[in-house]
Amino acid sequence: MTTIIAIFCLALFFALVLTPLVARVAEKLDVVDMPSDRKVHTAPIPRIGGVAIIFAFFLPFLLSLFYSTDILDLLLLDKQMMAFIIGGLLVFGLGLWDDIKPLRPRIKFLIQTIAALIAYLGGIQIGVLSNPFGGALDLGWFSIPATVLWFILIINAVNLTDGLDGLAAGVTFFVSVVLLVLSMTGERYLVAMGFAALGGATLGFLRYNFNPASVFLGDCGSYFLGYMLAALCIMGSVKGQAAVAILIPIIALGVPILDTVWSPLRRFLLGRRMFSPDGEHLHHRLLKLGFSQRLAVLTIYGITIATGLIAIIMVHAKDERAALILLLLGAAIILGLRKLGYFEYFAMDKIFGWLKDVTDEVGITHERRSFLNLQLEISRSADVNEAWLNVCKALDRLKFDMAEMNIKDIGLMAHGSRLKEGQTEKREQEKWVWAREGFDSVNDVTGESLLKLELPLLAEENKTYGTLWLIKDLKRDSISHYTLRRVEHLRRTLIGTLQKLAAT
Repeated sequence: MTTIIAIFCLALFFALVLTPLVARVAEKLDVVDMPSDRKVHTAPIPRIGGVAIIFAFFLPFLLSLFYSTDILDLLLLDKQMMAFIIGGLLVFGLGLWDDIKPLRPRIKFLIQTIAALIAYLGGIQIGVLSNPFGGALDLGWFSIPATVLWFILIINAVNLTDGLDGLAAGVTFFVSVVLLVLSMTGERYLVAMGFAALGGATLGFLRYNFNPASVFLGDCGSYFLGYMLAALCIMGSVKGQAAVAILIPIIALGVPILDTVWSPLRRFLLGRRMFSPDGEHLHHRLLKLGFSQRLAVLTIYGITIATGLIAIIMVHAKDERAALILLLLGAAIILGLRKLGYFEYFAMDKIFGWLKDVTDEVGITHERRSFLNLQLEISRSADVNEAWLNVCKALDRLKFDMAEMNIKDIGLMAHGSRLKEGQTEKREQEKWVWAREGFDSVNDVTGESLLKLELPLLAEENKTYGTLWLIKDLKRDSISHYTLRRVEHLRRTLIGTLQKLAAT
């Protein structure tokens, strides 16, 4: 216990001393974060504070090598430490490079994956998934992607959280304290030392990073903190061989994980690039609700403390109580997301409309399959007249009131023949006209509630066969969810048919 307290205090001291020195060096080297529309600060601020973090994290261990204890003997003999250190230094170097000269997202993910694989090969791996309710799942070969995904998730979770002064460092501090307590409770002292160093380093850094910040973490700091949390969570959750009670660190890291998972999903729903930056993260939403920067950060601190306490309770709770806690936590998350306005993406009418679109596109619905049959009949037509009769059937299905097709291609005219007397459809020279029974093609076409469409029958290479005119009385029948989509399907099918007839 004394060693762990000493490591925490040393890390705190080194962070307090080194952070302003690193900030001055960054200013001289012009490694600063410039203001922009997506950022909340208004002046250039040094952005490689992670350099102070990494020194504050490792220096206590270097100094403690001169003072032998039983816990430090574990540190020196543990075979995972080499992979742990190499992976941490690798992501730190990646972040530092990105702070000085921005890298492409693909390169970042590649290096993060390599760092995760180094940890895996060193024995820091998720081999078995267990949960507080009992039971376990042996992942086998899926252990590799599970471990890599975990590292990438936590690294980028901390990075995305670093959007307001003191947010990422503060969240990391509170999570580290929670996991330090859990590690001590489970007598995993080696991991506890890591969380102690991480907690001390981030607390000391917060002296300069809290609003108004005089230095930023930068990617070098956020990547390093994320990697340390990811690795220490796995190492601290080991039971037996390679099992991890994955729910506990996920709950403790609730805010950054939720924001990281939700961000690409939100962009996907809105048709944006999934990994493009935006101003819709949790802290941005709080600012839009009128929170000041400081109040937004303190609010997220409070949420992190609450989820941390829930994680501690979950470890000691029985199955029934753990289930109730998870139920209440889920309800709180839903209420919070709704309050922040995120549920506007999940309005039931939008979800139902999206599902209808998906089922329609893949041809699952009966209505889509029936219309597809009409399209097939059009494409099998032997001449223009037969094609027009089938088009009229489709238009009647869509409840249109009038249609007119004008054919300009002389070659196609040879495929047309006059309709039999008594048919509703008629041909006048190169014109085909259809109207539903009871629709006055002379007087009703001037109504105020008519949908009128002029569709060019334009094929590839700008080959024009003619024009298709459509009229629909919306008072009689309003436009449905698929009307315009069906019309476009119909137009394309008709063009294809005319191309085939013209070629014969």
